[in-house]
Amino acid sequence: MPEMFDSLDIPEQLMIESTLATAFSLLPSRLFSREAVQLLLAIGWQESRFEKRAQVEGPARGFWQFERAGGIRGVLEHPKTKVDIRYALAALKYENADEHRCYAAVEHNDVLAACFARLLLVPHPKALPKLDEPLAGWDYYLKTWRPGKPHPKTWHFAWDWARNVGGQF
Repeated sequence: MPEMFDSLDIPEQLMIESTLATAFSLLPSRLFSREAVQLLLAIGWQESRFEKRAQVEGPARGFWQFERAGGIRGVLEHPKTKVDIRYALAALKYENADEHRCYAAVEHNDVLAACFARLLLVPHPKALPKLDEPLAGWDYYLKTWRPGKPHPKTWHFAWDWARNVGGQF
């Protein structure tokens, strides 16, 4: 397995950090935690390696790989997330954006994608997994993202990578 940061140079690391910091500034403060950062980074790495904003041969968009009728619609309509995403959308100048516009936007707006990603975790009935609980993180990911082709063999690497990168917050 390659060194933890071989696939992520300093400008990319700064981009990820600034993206998450900006996204968290648009969301209620109760949604920020080191656990949230680590889980978001692990999921983003698992979904796209923070390399592809459009799924190869698939409909998902953004680093966290959202589908229009899945995560985008879910966050826009869920009673626990719809107010918070509307606030973030307004702050980012997407007032009254429907699921089609949001779906198109998350491919090119990493901050918006990070807001959707954090809010997609909110309805889960359990607390976020602790920093040293990769299997709980995997379970959280499976239940919230419902990936079509999960890759359990890369999850521990994603989790460890996320802990190292997320430790900067």
